[in-house]
Amino acid sequence: MIQVTPDISINEDEIELEFVRSSGPGGQNVNKVSTAVQLKFDIDASSSLSAGVRERLIKIAGSKVTKDNVLVIEASAFRSQEKNRADAVSRLTELIRQAAFKPKPRRKTKPTFASKKKRIESKKQIGEKKKMRRPVKFSDD
Repeated sequence: MIQVTPDISINEDEIELEFVRSSGPGGQNVNKVSTAVQLKFDIDASSSLSAGVRERLIKIAGSKVTKDNVLVIEASAFRSQEKNRADAVSRLTELIRQAAFKPKPRRKTKPTFASKKKRIESKKQIGEKKKMRRPVKFSDD
């Protein structure tokens, strides 16, 4: 069991790990050893997540989620399988931790009388400044 929050823990059977060859520098080690990790987590099939957490996780993860709502995390920063595995799992837990936090709903507010008055005063000042820039017109009466 992977403990994400006090309320949420993920069973390790829900996570599918696949070790693949990583790209980039590393010489023969890159060509011979499969150190990069592809972690797959089926969001819909997970019994440990509530409906709200599932929706927020899909929204937060963005392009890392496939059409079938499978979260795919790739980790290849380290040269060892174990470090890459730990990195991928920690990134998954961090995403779920962010999704578990329910944002406070926004309440509509109206501007106060004082703020309206201040806005109108500043508009009048700017208008007055522009009025002073205009050329003076003399009347020939």
